[in-house]
Amino acid sequence: MLILGIETSSTQVSCALGGPDGVLAAAQVNRGQRHAELLSPMIGQVCDAAGVPLASVEAVAVGVGPGLFTGLRVGLATAKAIAFGLGVPAIGVGSLDLLAFPVRFAECRIVAVSDARRSEVFWATYRSGPDGFEMVDAPRVGPPAALRAELEAGSGRRLLVGDGARRYRDVLAGPGSDGADVADVADVAGVEFADAALAQPSAWSLVQVARARALAGGLVAPDDVQPLYLRKPDAEANWVQRPGSGGPGA
Repeated sequence: MLILGIETSSTQVSCALGGPDGVLAAAQVNRGQRHAELLSPMIGQVCDAAGVPLASVEAVAVGVGPGLFTGLRVGLATAKAIAFGLGVPAIGVGSLDLLAFPVRFAECRIVAVSDARRSEVFWATYRSGPDGFEMVDAPRVGPPAALRAELEAGSGRRLLVGDGARRYRDVLAGPGSDGADVADVADVAGVEFADAALAQPSAWSLVQVARARALAGGLVAPDDVQPLYLRKPDAEANWVQRPGSGGPGA
């Protein structure tokens, strides 16, 4: 099965084509919130690089978040439009799952942490399982200090991966972190940080995760793929808080 993967939940835009032999071609660009501008040309470039016409795609996979609201909307709209146009099924994959995938063979708990803006992070916990990894705790959102408290209450080795872990390293690591880039042991006992190169969810991971789940019966109609929002969009929250809006901040 040839799968087109689209991941736009972070500041990075990425797409990939994957088949029975693995990833055929992939591309990613991190240029701020230019998802709508970059995504369509990138899909064409990936198809050209793989030597595969878009019409040959048999399923479309998309990262469903949690993540940046605007990016998720662009990715989901594009993925659904392509799936509908080709008459093929779709599959949604959590973006925190995609952070955990590259380090799935770590012999410890994996904590995927993405930057949620507003001084918050999204995070979920994973462990090795029959399919390489499985979720232990569902995605949630909160201040980095809440994750720090959770880490302090836990035990054993934990590997933190994602741009949220990198951005709030000082909060999560506390005094004693030496600032190294790879597997740096934090002040919280047993906590380590994955390489900065793994800080963003990627379509390269997406097509691999999606293929395994598609073979297990995870394909659905494009309309059934929905984003995972753990809080209101920034624009809506700001409108509610603006004086005179009639919301809690009025």
